[in-house]
Amino acid sequence: MEDFKTKTGRTVEDMSIKDQLILDKLPRHVAIIMDGNGRWAKQRGNSRVFGHKNGVKAVREVTEAAAELGIDYLTLYAFSTENWNRPKIEVDALMALLVSTISSEAKTLMKNNVKLNAIGCKESLPDHVQKQLENCISETSKNTGLTLSLALSYSSRWEIVEAVKNIAQAIKENTVDPEDITNEVFSNYLTTAGIPDPELMIRTSGEHRISNFLLWQLAYSELYFSEILWPDFRKEDFYRALIDFQSRERRFGKTSDQLKK
Repeated sequence: MEDFKTKTGRTVEDMSIKDQLILDKLPRHVAIIMDGNGRWAKQRGNSRVFGHKNGVKAVREVTEAAAELGIDYLTLYAFSTENWNRPKIEVDALMALLVSTISSEAKTLMKNNVKLNAIGCKESLPDHVQKQLENCISETSKNTGLTLSLALSYSSRWEIVEAVKNIAQAIKENTVDPEDITNEVFSNYLTTAGIPDPELMIRTSGEHRISNFLLWQLAYSELYFSEILWPDFRKEDFYRALIDFQSRERRFGKTSDQLKK
C-alpha cells in the first residue's frame, strides 16, 4: 500500500522518526550551517531576504527539537564575516530581521529554559543589534537548559587569529609560558571557551563545505549534509541527522578493535 503523505510531502512513517532515536546516545553539542535561504527564495521568484525571513521557522523548529531532546548545546551559523560583502540592502535587512527575531523569540526562549549566547566579532554589529542581543543574553542568562549560540559576524580564521593575538599578548605580559600552551589552553582563547566541541555538524542545501565555520572545534566532528534548503528544514530532518550520527563509529584515531576492548 502506498504511504499516505502529509501536506509537507512526508509520510506518516516519517512522523514517527523521533521514536528511532537512542536518547542516551545523543550528541551534547550540534552545530548547523543554515544554508539555502537565497536559493529557496529564488525558486519562488522572491528576493533573498524573503528566504531569510522564512528560515526563522526552521531555527525555531530545530531549537525546540534540541531543547525537547535534552541536547546541551546548539550553535547556528547565522552571519559570517564574509557576509558583510553582500549587497547593502540584504545586509541591512538581515540586521533588521535579527533584531526583530531576537525580540520576538525572547519569551519562547525563557519558556523553554534556553540560554542565548553569541560568538563572533560582536563589536562589528550595528549598535542596535548589539543592544538587543545583549538584552536577550542577559534575560536568559540564568536558564539551565539548552545553550543556543548564534555565530554572528563570525569566521573561524578570524577567531583563530584573535586567539593567537591574545596568547601572544599574554606571553608578552608574562602571564602565559609558551611551554604551557596545550590544545586545552588554546581552546580557552576561542570564542567557544567553556563549550564542548560539536560531535555533529549539519549543513543544509546540499553543499559539502565547512565554509570557515568552527575549524578548530570540528576536528573530530561527524559531518552530515542534507539536500534540504534551510527554510524547509524541520524537526523530522533534524531527527534524521541525529539517527545518522548514532549509526557511526567514532574512533578518534583508534581502530574498531581497540574500541571493543
